[in-house]
Amino acid sequence: MTTVTTATAPAGTDTVLVAGGTGFIGRAVVRELQARTGTGVRVLSSRGGTTPPAGSPVRHVRADLTCRDSLRGACDGVTTLVHTVSYVGRDAERCTAVNHDGTLALLDEARRAGVARVVHVSTASVYGGGPHRGAREEDLPLRPESAASASRMRAEQAVLDAGGAVLRPHLVHGDGDRWVVPAIDRLLRSVPAWPADCDPHISMIAVRDLARCVVSLALDPGAVHGPEIFHAADPRPVPMSRLKSALHRILGTPLPSVTVSRDEHRARIRRALPALSDHQYALLTEDHWYDADKLWARTGQHPGPGLEPRLAESRDWYLRYGS
Repeated sequence: MTTVTTATAPAGTDTVLVAGGTGFIGRAVVRELQARTGTGVRVLSSRGGTTPPAGSPVRHVRADLTCRDSLRGACDGVTTLVHTVSYVGRDAERCTAVNHDGTLALLDEARRAGVARVVHVSTASVYGGGPHRGAREEDLPLRPESAASASRMRAEQAVLDAGGAVLRPHLVHGDGDRWVVPAIDRLLRSVPAWPADCDPHISMIAVRDLARCVVSLALDPGAVHGPEIFHAADPRPVPMSRLKSALHRILGTPLPSVTVSRDEHRARIRRALPALSDHQYALLTEDHWYDADKLWARTGQHPGPGLEPRLAESRDWYLRYGS
């Protein structure tokens, strides 16, 4: 059964259920929803939540996407479902259970409850290896290279089949990030070298800017024209040299002291960071940037101040996390 921590939204307001609302992207979406008046917010998480303050429009629903029975009633009274749940580990069975089967279960519950709109945050990793240079949403075939990406690709299709919108961010940074900036920082501290003639351009987006776009699609019935896919990225691709310099200035990440061949660099990374896969390495050393103009045009949002100001805003988070 679904366990709900109650709070009442004002009568007549839209209610948005954020599945994964205690996670990295989900928390940012919840904060953005709370900043927009007139919207009830329901947070679905397997961890549940604390009792909200009196008068808060936030409700916490404790449920698990891998247990269909626990989802019963989670979507009752919901106008829009925002789905941010994902498992990105290497357990193939869990990838299927959470990302694909869990999405199907959540969509079934949303359909039963009459939810009007679905917005799903996926990943550009469904495209597989690059290089990718300025591709639009319809330009690239789907060639996922991991169990996680393959299961998320199937989840996307389920959302599209249900008439929903899918967002594909590449690298997301900001408060709560435990992979992107920490991984680059760890790489540069472990191997203070960089491949010669290697300055790839990369699509990035701050989590707070991604959340603004997600919420705009969720709340505006005219923003999504049937099943649609959106690249979610700052429209200004970031050269890796600029990212390394920004991390050096803001977080004290060391700059590479020497250049080596790509093969030598990859060999050093394998020795120092054996858990970093070839795919993850390629994400940082090959062009991976995408045309996201459709998202910004459709949402009417401004892309924000850019990489350096957004990294500076999250400096305390990264220093606390130990990036």
